[in-house]
Amino acid sequence: MTPEKKNQRRLRNLALLSLLLLLVGGTFAFQAFNQRAINDRLRENIPGGRVHDYYNRDTENKDVFVENYGNVPLMARIRLSEFMEKRSAGDTDFTPIVNGTIRDQVNTWTVMGPSETNLNTRVGDSAAFNTYANLTFGWSRSGQDAPWFMPTFNRDNSDLMTASAGHARDWVTSTATDGVTDGATHPGDGTDAYWSSGDSFDNSGSVWPGEEVTHDAAQNLQQDRAPMTISQWAALPNNLKVGNFWVIDHQTGWAYWANQLQAGETTSYLLDAAQMTAAADNIPGEYYYGIHVDGQLISPDRINDFLAADPDYTHHADLSDFLTAVQNGSIDNNWGNPGPDDNVQPDQINFSIMAPGTIFTMAGEQYRYLENMGNNHMIIRNEMIPNITFNGQNNALNSWYGALDPAVQAMVQPVSDTFNTGNVGEGELIWRPGGGYEEATWRWIPVNLSDFSDVAADITEVNSSGSPRAFALSLADVVRLSGPGRAFPSSAERVAGNAGENNDWFTRTPGVAGGNGAWRVFAASETVYSGGLHGSGNINWTTDARGVRPALIVNQSN
Repeated sequence: MTPEKKNQRRLRNLALLSLLLLLVGGTFAFQAFNQRAINDRLRENIPGGRVHDYYNRDTENKDVFVENYGNVPLMARIRLSEFMEKRSAGDTDFTPIVNGTIRDQVNTWTVMGPSETNLNTRVGDSAAFNTYANLTFGWSRSGQDAPWFMPTFNRDNSDLMTASAGHARDWVTSTATDGVTDGATHPGDGTDAYWSSGDSFDNSGSVWPGEEVTHDAAQNLQQDRAPMTISQWAALPNNLKVGNFWVIDHQTGWAYWANQLQAGETTSYLLDAAQMTAAADNIPGEYYYGIHVDGQLISPDRINDFLAADPDYTHHADLSDFLTAVQNGSIDNNWGNPGPDDNVQPDQINFSIMAPGTIFTMAGEQYRYLENMGNNHMIIRNEMIPNITFNGQNNALNSWYGALDPAVQAMVQPVSDTFNTGNVGEGELIWRPGGGYEEATWRWIPVNLSDFSDVAADITEVNSSGSPRAFALSLADVVRLSGPGRAFPSSAERVAGNAGENNDWFTRTPGVAGGNGAWRVFAASETVYSGGLHGSGNINWTTDARGVRPALIVNQSN
């Protein structure tokens, strides 16, 4: 090979090597500028609500409720006013049954004012109507779900027109008070259960005010409980104070929906019927009777509009707290009771309104409220008493009980002197979710406790043949008291309330038969196991981190 060819080959090889190096280098030298994405939305928050009033004179059906057709939550209230006058045969003029009221001036009509404890009994000027008309509040049919209605076609949120059907007369359409003039603004004849599942209505040609569209019948919300006065509301357990039901301020007559009405939801009935009594039917001559329905809707940030001073009435003292609870979706567990760290005597506590899991301090001891048992209430010491073995529980419980304030002891109800606890081994139970090994849900709830009949049946109850005393909860007690809305809503809430991580506590349920283990609730120090149930805790081991939580059943009427 000539020197010239060698030089050419050398140059070619160098070029190939340079290219190879460029290729190899290119796999490591990388740029990717401006990889971008956008997640956005354009949304207009449109509030919109409509009061529905379905009435039929012949059947005396009258359905009053509120629909939220917008896309944001609402708060709602309705006030009913009544008017009645009579005229005897041969007389020229009618006489109102409440002085100063005038038929064609609805602002003079009598606000429906129920008694503080019974919606079905009117008081004050409103009592005059008790003789002649019965109002049926709420909706309840044995074996039936909530009723159906036709959604409003009128989606103009600046229009104050109601969705009035049958013989109901919208006030915007007509202010007549003659008992015959038509003023309906919505389809239907006002009879009970006129609409049902599968029904629809085509509003083409603007048969009724609103959009020319077809709507399908929709269902009202099922009422959680019957309408009640605000005093009755105040007596509900705090965890039940917000829900799908009506609450009437008996001092003003305003009926409030006890929940935010979400987009697309429709309340249950405030009123289901207005029926005349035999006394009305036997009036010699003729009479006129009417109900005026006034509805007001606000966004939840405007509760002060509902708290504005009423020129003729005074809001109930609890109205502000009620509206705040609806606005927030719940009320503080200690509402109506002292705070968790306020040390009070038993007569300063209202157990009947406590929500499960409420912490309170009574006569120098802090407790967790477990459950309402009717007239009785189960409570447990918030902290465990440390350095108590499983077998030493009864001595510790008796000693603790003996040192209680006499006022507390006087409330304590008898329980069995001994319990048939049964036995169940740790490996015999199946756990949820996912086998019970996830963080924060480790051995949270067993799904097959019922397979062990003695263990499952060991539920603490009042036993008049037993003794007033403190006791340890059973495994079955802990399980049934665990879960959302219960005394132990989470693993973190199931550990004892001791500061730090020394909060492991025994139940009264032993582990596998013949073994030396017992069921306990793991301490916070167990990290992923915290609050879980462990069935092999050594029955003879003592430590600052483990002990017993005394429980009591109390009755304030003692």
